[in-house]
Amino acid sequence: MPNSYKNAKADLTTTGVTTLYTCPSATTALVKSILVSEDTGNADTITVTITDADAAVFSLFKVTAIAANTTVELLTEPLVVQENEILKVTEATADRLHVVASLLEIN
Repeated sequence: MPNSYKNAKADLTTTGVTTLYTCPSATTALVKSILVSEDTGNADTITVTITDADAAVFSLFKVTAIAANTTVELLTEPLVVQENEILKVTEATADRLHVVASLLEIN
């Protein structure tokens, strides 16, 4: 299967942990961008983690502030996500944030 560009999107409607992207088997992904948009006129925070194949959780962005009515790019460099690893996002207040990750899956 050839390499392919993809995006993963989440409308965060709860304060629970939401899976943004799971890297498929036999694949490595290069995440080029993680955009977070606040669209209700109220500032909020987001936490982003990566869970490895052994279920260990690593914090990438911990309670990062997102100002009202803004879009923030979280990454300054590409993020490598390996086979079966999971990117997860959590917002402090429900129904305020949208998240879009742009990535390249390498098979």
